Amino acid sequence: MIRPNRHYSLPLTSFLSVLLLLMISGCSTGTDNQASGTGTTPTAASAASDRDVTIRVGQTGWGNLELGLKAAGLDDTPYKVTYNVFQGGNLILEAMAANQLDFGVTSEIPPIFASQAANGGNFKIIAVQQGSTLNQEVVVPKGSSIKSVADLNGKKVAFVKNTTAHYFLLKMLEEAGLTWSDISPVELSTADGLSALISGKVDALASYGNAIISAHQNEATTLASAKDILSGSFLVAASDQALANEEQKKALVDYLERINKFNDWARANKDAWAQITADNTHQPVEQALKTYTDGEAQRPSRIVAISDEAIKSEQDVADTFQQAGIFEQAVDVSTFWSDALQDQLPAPGSQ
Repeated sequence: MIRPNRHYSLPLTSFLSVLLLLMISGCSTGTDNQASGTGTTPTAASAASDRDVTIRVGQTGWGNLELGLKAAGLDDTPYKVTYNVFQGGNLILEAMAANQLDFGVTSEIPPIFASQAANGGNFKIIAVQQGSTLNQEVVVPKGSSIKSVADLNGKKVAFVKNTTAHYFLLKMLEEAGLTWSDISPVELSTADGLSALISGKVDALASYGNAIISAHQNEATTLASAKDILSGSFLVAASDQALANEEQKKALVDYLERINKFNDWARANKDAWAQITADNTHQPVEQALKTYTDGEAQRPSRIVAISDEAIKSEQDVADTFQQAGIFEQAVDVSTFWSDALQDQLPAPGSQ
């Protein structure tokens, strides 16, 4: 059984950018393994060259990529990999903007905001991870008098800025005939939002992932689910520097292939993966298994090449924020998508 590896977790908040840089430099873990030979034996020079290549990976919530590749026997990379954990894709892209990461996966929302930075965010979207949209919800505490989204009028609602929670809360309010100004939005991290809900400091929480799982463990109930609002496209981002380096690009392609192989392994070993997930997210293994199987039934996890459909979906999200007055001008999302790895990734819909 794999136990939690806590020394790489980063309790970051988006307003402490200096702390972000310090924590990244001090809290990364890495692998430096030479791949087992499945083809021709590399020369000593090429092997040394491979080991000189590093990709810095950001993970969301917990160390699922690091632990997943290890469990599946896929962590034998011929290049170095360092890992850090962030509590949201927005924080991953903040680190990438500061050239502290080379790779990360986010929802559709953080890249739109990150692209507004002076350096364009220092990233490009190179692939799409198709995945589940479960555990993306607005929840209320046990015994709440709030029974519908319309009842949020005048209420304090915690949300995580520049994330899926920000987006689906906007969409839910719109569908209920409310606007952003009809609620009292409270911008908090996932952990702080959960704490505020449990302690009664807010009336509702819009969040995702482990925060929603923990909220339900504390008897919160679902007010509305975003499972049919979100597209299920999670965007794979790489730093501009990594894409400009041919050796790092090769490593990124290999790493993406390993993620797909891990996803295949997890589907074939769902009980083992549920145990690893439960150990690292502090939930019953039965719940972790149900969350995983339900998510895979909704939309199997897979990395695929970018598509016109995925870019259009991202543009629709950007337009929603612009129409809500969050951006003064329209955002052209095509400027931060790249086809640099297009010919080396599976096509959308392929198996």
